Amino acid sequence: MCARNSIYTNPKPCKHLADYKLRHGFNTYDSIRNCLKTTPNGRTRVAKHTTKIPRCSFCDRYQGRLYFCLMCSSLWCPTHILLHTQSEKGHEVAIDMNRSELYCCLCCDQVYDPDFDKVVVCNQVKDLPGGSKSKTNRFEASGERSSKKKRLDSGIGLDLKKSKLLVSMRDRRAKSCYPLGLRGLNNLGSTCFMNSVLQALLHAPPLRNYFLNDRHNSVQCRKRSVEKLCLLCDVDAISSAMFSGDRTPYTPAHFLYSWWQHSSNLASYEEQDAHEFFISVLDGIHEKESKIRNSGKDDGDCQCIAHRAFSGLLRSDVTCISCGFTSTTYDPCVDISLNMDTSNLSSFNANKPIKPDEKTSASTLSGCLNLFTRAERLGSDQKLHCQNCQELRDSSKQLSIRRLPLVLCLHIKRVEHSLVRKISRKINQYMQFPFSLDMTPYLSSSIVRGKFGNRIFTFEYDNSNSSAAYEIFAVIAHSGMLESGHYVTYLRLKNQWYKCDDAWISEVDEGIVRASQCYMLFYVQKLLYNKANEDSSFVRISPRRDPFESTAGCS
Repeated sequence: MCARNSIYTNPKPCKHLADYKLRHGFNTYDSIRNCLKTTPNGRTRVAKHTTKIPRCSFCDRYQGRLYFCLMCSSLWCPTHILLHTQSEKGHEVAIDMNRSELYCCLCCDQVYDPDFDKVVVCNQVKDLPGGSKSKTNRFEASGERSSKKKRLDSGIGLDLKKSKLLVSMRDRRAKSCYPLGLRGLNNLGSTCFMNSVLQALLHAPPLRNYFLNDRHNSVQCRKRSVEKLCLLCDVDAISSAMFSGDRTPYTPAHFLYSWWQHSSNLASYEEQDAHEFFISVLDGIHEKESKIRNSGKDDGDCQCIAHRAFSGLLRSDVTCISCGFTSTTYDPCVDISLNMDTSNLSSFNANKPIKPDEKTSASTLSGCLNLFTRAERLGSDQKLHCQNCQELRDSSKQLSIRRLPLVLCLHIKRVEHSLVRKISRKINQYMQFPFSLDMTPYLSSSIVRGKFGNRIFTFEYDNSNSSAAYEIFAVIAHSGMLESGHYVTYLRLKNQWYKCDDAWISEVDEGIVRASQCYMLFYVQKLLYNKANEDSSFVRISPRRDPFESTAGCS
């Protein structure tokens, strides 16, 4: 299980980068050394230009990602960097200014060079409190190839004081005391949406236990299936790599190709929506396991790992305003999409995004859940046929949760549409969310009892208080605008938060997590969260043990 499959290898080095280094050597790397600036959280950015707002040389764009050409020092947005490369021979390699990563304009992909990475890491050491240029040079002279893809060994070629400074760095991705399973994922070209969701999925206790139990045997799967690609096998391979103990960033290239085959409509190097990707992956897992089990059951009764972990049941009550007759339906769900309360926000202006510091009332997760379960009167154009009145009547609709899942995924809608102007904008408003969440007020049993009192029968799926108590374990945040942005994941392991930013893993305070623009929140039932924290090493579990055994009675 922990052995690495030979077919999952890193891509070959970029030939365009190799040609560039052959022609120009390290002169450019040395020249931009003083332009690298390290932020307080350990992130290195390029601050080449003296202008306050860097802009694209072609369209004057300043929002989103900008690339810095290594040959001519010009700035370009993702849309026009290829145009620049095609018109100027030898200008194939650029730097992502926001992330200080090399980018090949012809390959349309991030590329890795240990020599460039050495410059970045040395700059981080120099910018540490108490760091000096002389000590940095001594660090370089040691000849040790420290990089973000290899463990930063603070004991080689460094004095004791410098070692302490390195340990105090925010970026402690390679720290040996990190929980097993923390491993960066390389960006394959605007695939931060994929990396962020994979980090959350693979650290969800039910899925983590499922794959570490070897419940999906890739060898047997290949024998009984004629299909060459299997999304479950690829997830199993990533899980094996994540928990193998290797700290170097993993490249999920084979998984990306397999997902493209499953979701051909989303197959491109353009940035996709993380929520759509999440639904697509769960759908792919469900389809594969359904073929293996030859099961035709509805999603609500499906025993695939996707639905065992994420499936819940929503109740919808439509009440006739005239006679009070109520029609009730039930729908399975793998997540809950919540609207943000924007009633107190400024009037719609697509060119003016909502800023966190605007004087507006803050949204809260409880407020969003109350809005989700609040009775809503349907418009006159949505009249429904009342079975009691036998004619179209005005009605109201109220949603509630009939059955809670083991893992609760809450999707925060951050897009606001203007039907008049036919444009959209992102809602950058911050939202307050608790780390411990009680879902009892939003259960169907609680809402119906609130309307009619306790003079009703016990609900079939009446969740106990213990199964309605949740603990947060992952947050996917989005920064930037609709047309260009970046996803990161914050993981909570043993009550410590870690930021997963593609290949970079760093330890962060909970204040950073609370201040993030959360897009997807992942909660797990408290009993399962506590059980997962008891296993500090995340060792492989016996194949005979059911990963859901410890959660009996919760589902």
